[in-house]
Formats: sequence, structure tokens, C-alpha cells
Amino acid sequence: MKIGAQADRASAISTSNEATILVRGRDLCEELIGRISFTDHVWLLVTGELPNEAQRRVLDAALVAIAEHGLVPSVQVGRMTLAAAPEALQGAVAAGLLGCGSVILGAAEDAGRLLDEVASRAASRSSMDDVAIEIIRDYKEARRAIPGYGHPLHKGYDPRARRLLGVAKETGTSGRHVEAAQVIESVLPEIVGKPLAMNVSAAIPAILLDAGYPLLALKGAPLLARTASLIAHLLEERSRPIGFVLSHAGALAIDYDGPQPDGFVRRDR
Repeated sequence: MKIGAQADRASAISTSNEATILVRGRDLCEELIGRISFTDHVWLLVTGELPNEAQRRVLDAALVAIAEHGLVPSVQVGRMTLAAAPEALQGAVAAGLLGCGSVILGAAEDAGRLLDEVASRAASRSSMDDVAIEIIRDYKEARRAIPGYGHPLHKGYDPRARRLLGVAKETGTSGRHVEAAQVIESVLPEIVGKPLAMNVSAAIPAILLDAGYPLLALKGAPLLARTASLIAHLLEERSRPIGFVLSHAGALAIDYDGPQPDGFVRRDR
């Protein structure tokens, strides 16, 4: 059954014949393998062009910054999945990635949309501060969280965000989206009543967008980075398993308050 318009039946990403494999129009074996880095290849796949040195450094920095974040829920579910199904590494990786949403990792995409809105509106206005104040007030009135700001541990500043902005400055790519991120941080105390430090989920889209990375592909960057970390955790799970420890600890942390017969005594603690 055909659903929606399907007039354009083509893809510009890859093709092949018996002798040659093309990726974005480049010979995979002659031009890419052994000649470019994986970061270069990611940029090529996503944008259709090889990155320049500055773009490579920015994307590389963003991927390194977000890859590992400890035993967050996505890592825990991946390790517990592997403990239950040790033959299914792919299933454990998928389980971990499925746990990435608006709170974990997906915030970078939401923050990117916020930064792009501020930068786009401010292009025709004299003050980015005024635009940021308007948009953040709209967020507050709608009771929407401000994506990319605030952190339970890094209260004064997120060291990852600070370093990423430093990379953007070093490469000469820092532009309107980084400016928007900094302006939002500066006006937040006035609007929400307390300072909220820019976190890594705002810094990543700020530097990537300024470097020319596509807005619609933003979520892919942290997903790609976190896949590497998941593989590391799952490798460790095979040699130093803690998946069932995490599961047991979760059960111990939760009380039961449902109905129970007289005399019942819980024995799983």
C-alpha cells in the first residue's frame, strides 16, 4: 500500500557495481578507507561533503564530550539486557539507545532548535538579548523546560560546555549559535529567578550548528557517541558483570505498597 507521495525514488548516499563502491560520490576504497578518519566519514555521510579541519575538530570534540557519562539509565538497561541475553550484543546496544530521549541525550536536539530559533529571529532584530528574553518567557509561560541549561552536579558551569566553546573559538567557527547559547544563559536568572548554567547539551548544538552541521541531524551526534560508550560498558559487562547487581539494587531501592495478605513478610531484601 502506498502511503504519501513517492515521486522521488532515489538516494544520494551510496551505490556500487562489481568493481567500485561509491559513498557520497567518492570511491570508498580509493578515496576514503585509510585516508580519512571516522569523524570525517560521519560528516561526509551526513552533509555530503568532507569537513575542513575546523569542522573535523568541532565534530570530534562534540563526540568525545558526550560519549561517556557513567551508569546513566541507558547504560544500565544495556548492561542488564546483556546480562539477560548475553548472546545479543546488538540487542543490548539497541536497548541502551532506545533509552535516549528528552532527558538523556535528546536534549541536544531540543537545545539546538531553541538556539536556532533565537539566532534566526535575532537576524532581523538589533538585540539578541531581547529575542532570547521573549522566547525564554514563552517557554516559562508554557511550563516548558529550558533544554541545555541546568545540571544536578555542575552548578556554576559545566566544564565540558566551557571546553567545547573553547574549541569553537580556537577553530574560528564560533558564531551566532554560540552567541545565542551565551545570551540565553545570561538572561535566565532574570526570567526563571535563578542561574542555570549552560550544560553540554546546549554547547554541542551551538558549536555544531556554527560549524555547518545540519539541525535535523543533531540527535544523531550524541547517539553515535554514546554507542561507543555502550560497547565499552557491554564489553566490561562480559568480563566484570554488574547487570544483575544493578537489577537487584533497583529492587532493593523500591518499597512495595500494594495489597498483601495478613502475615506476609517480604524476603527480597
